[in-house]
Amino acid sequence: MPAQIIEGKVIAKTLRTKIKKRVDFFKAKGIVPGLAVVLVGEDPASQIYVKNKAQACQECGIKSEVIKLPSTIQEKVLLTLMEKLNKRRDIHGILVQLPLPQHLSAEVIIEAINPAKDVDGLHPVNMGKLLAGNPALIPCTPYGCLKLIQSTGCAVSGKKAVVIGRSNLVGKPMAVLLLRENATVTACHSYTQDLVEITRSADILVVAVGKPGLITGEMIKSGALVLDVGMNRLPTGKLTGDVDFSSAAEIAGWITPVPGGVGPLTITMLLENTLEAAYEQEDILH
Repeated sequence: MPAQIIEGKVIAKTLRTKIKKRVDFFKAKGIVPGLAVVLVGEDPASQIYVKNKAQACQECGIKSEVIKLPSTIQEKVLLTLMEKLNKRRDIHGILVQLPLPQHLSAEVIIEAINPAKDVDGLHPVNMGKLLAGNPALIPCTPYGCLKLIQSTGCAVSGKKAVVIGRSNLVGKPMAVLLLRENATVTACHSYTQDLVEITRSADILVVAVGKPGLITGEMIKSGALVLDVGMNRLPTGKLTGDVDFSSAAEIAGWITPVPGGVGPLTITMLLENTLEAAYEQEDILH
């Protein structure tokens, strides 16, 4: 029986409706939650991502301020901007669109963001809180993946989960989130041996490496829940994930499409994090 498709667009729309109502709650108190997105350079993919984020903010009533900077900007100038944004009361969330030009250190720039405004969840303080099991702003993509898993009604506790990829952006925080949900988690990467044997044991499989078609149907356990975080553009211009969808969908129980699966949730959780940051900074209970 073919897998059930996890429709990220539909789930995101439902969540954004709830977010808009919460934004209206802020506005009734004379507060407009604000997000600043910093875009350095002219990377086409980054420009699309930033445009989509700004549009999502507009739909939900969140103030979006996009700051576009030349790729030649000096690091000290960018750090000065972070300092100014940290002090602004009308900006509750700060996101620096990655990747940055090579002469800029993403690590240094991210650490310059006030952790309370780090809506990407990448500041070491927030990563540390996540690992310790304390309340924190969670990286948007793994946070969205967790929402997608929960939308299926499938239990996570006690299940075997495999995460392929170990980036700070997705792989590592995804593994931690699944551990927090009481899954037994295996993290795989480029040095992992017997990958097929490991993936075939997974009740929940999350793939985030950026290699088109890395995972095929024969590598998946029958009935497994498969989340494809990959977003790759083929020479033909077609977008595809890290999972070979056609073969995987014949074996899996649940699967996300690319596009239309994880992507819409990533942006939605950015909005969610902006609201969470606003609650804390404005000292409003919710």
